[in-house]
Amino acid sequence: MDECEIGKLMSDYNEKIIRKAITVNGFVQGVGFRYRTIHAAELVGATGWVRNNPDGSVSMEIQGTEEQIDKVFRMIEQGTYVSIDSIVADIIPVREDERDFKVSGY
Repeated sequence: MDECEIGKLMSDYNEKIIRKAITVNGFVQGVGFRYRTIHAAELVGATGWVRNNPDGSVSMEIQGTEEQIDKVFRMIEQGTYVSIDSIVADIIPVREDERDFKVSGY
């Protein structure tokens, strides 16, 4: 495999749209986490939703490339007050009809 083929494979990987169900634990409620997530997702072009959970965690489904999703979390972590202790993420089916990122539920 030459460099062009490897570059194409990496490009295809980075452009593949995925969707993740994520639960974030830590100091993530009452600190602007959801609104920071929306802003970051809109900046990078990711779609999905985010909501507070009664147990103090935050859940979200986020859809985009792996690179877009990583960028969203890097942007969230750059903010003040947010302190993430753990992230649990699972790959779930992509929603073809989704066009934006929003706050949902609780």
